[in-house]
Amino acid sequence: MSLTRSGGPLSRNLPDTRTFTVEGPAHSLLLQPFHRRVRALVDDVVVLDSVGGSLLFETGLGPQLYVPEADVRADLLSPSDTSTHCPFKGDATYRHLTVGDRTIPDAVWAYPDPKPDASWLAGLVALPMSAADRWLDEDAEVLGHLPDPYHRVDLRPTSRRVTVTAPDGHVVASTTSSVLLDETGLGVRFYLSPDDVHAELERTDTTTVCPYKGTSTYWTVRTPTTTVVDGAWSYQAPIDESRGIAGRVCFSDEFTVTVDEP
Repeated sequence: MSLTRSGGPLSRNLPDTRTFTVEGPAHSLLLQPFHRRVRALVDDVVVLDSVGGSLLFETGLGPQLYVPEADVRADLLSPSDTSTHCPFKGDATYRHLTVGDRTIPDAVWAYPDPKPDASWLAGLVALPMSAADRWLDEDAEVLGHLPDPYHRVDLRPTSRRVTVTAPDGHVVASTTSSVLLDETGLGVRFYLSPDDVHAELERTDTTTVCPYKGTSTYWTVRTPTTTVVDGAWSYQAPIDESRGIAGRVCFSDEFTVTVDEP
């Protein structure tokens, strides 16, 4: 399970189906080492290069990478007047990041004098994903954000009949050879072969990125009486852990997906 979301032990809403309690404050912090080399680039300049990073998990939030201050290019940083207060971490100071003629305001933050309970944040700095143009996890391009080690994707072929119905009642797909995708914190999805889709699919300009699946392509789905823009998506070249859905089509929640019981 995810630590901080979807019923995990550091999520804001724990499920009723449990026998444990979580002792501690309503908002909790957990810092854990991230045992891989991480680099951040701005205009092809490496501004962060670290093998000593850690992921900070906070209740209800996705993990944030913190690295030793020495792992960020100090010569590219300049002081900022911005400061913020976190009741759980303390007072944050910020610095601008400048590469050539480009300045990214308040790109780096740190807690130089953190709260006693979070004293291990001293000497660490954070650079949000949005502050850099590219991130590398070892030598692999990061899609969206660094992968959460508590998040996973499982793919399973299934022979159960899956039927997809459009809002107008037309059956747009039916198959007994789909791939079930079970992703942490999300409902299961079924990915179908395009050969099993009876509706017209028209590619749109929409794309999204997922750290666990790759870059998606979206499709408008047309039936004789309705059109659903971006009603389906596919991953033409998914990353290795999700290669079993390559070229397959999944439908949005505007469609009704019915799965036969065994």
